[in-house]
Amino acid sequence: GINAEYGGHNAIINTLAINTDNVLFSGADNGSMNFWDWKTGYNFQQLTTTVQPGSLESEAGIFASIFDKTSTRLITCEADKTIKIWKEDETATPETHPINFKSTRNKKKW
Repeated sequence: GINAEYGGHNAIINTLAINTDNVLFSGADNGSMNFWDWKTGYNFQQLTTTVQPGSLESEAGIFASIFDKTSTRLITCEADKTIKIWKEDETATPETHPINFKSTRNKKKW
């Protein structure tokens, strides 16, 4: 089985979603969004949502999330009363978005 620890948020995590490419999304109360490789636990992307004009920063929370049937778009339901659809950056390459992964799988916690 998989035994990984997923850290990275400084707020309460409200929602998780996973797609068919084993990308795990986590969304939190403060609008932080993390994308993980499910199998390794590697956090390969961190974003923060933007509240709609006229909303308070405290309304940045992400309450619910799901990937669409193609697994290429993420749909979020947010505290600022919006539903947002996110898609992958099609111009991203290993050169523009390098992955610096160091496995913590055998790392002792004590």
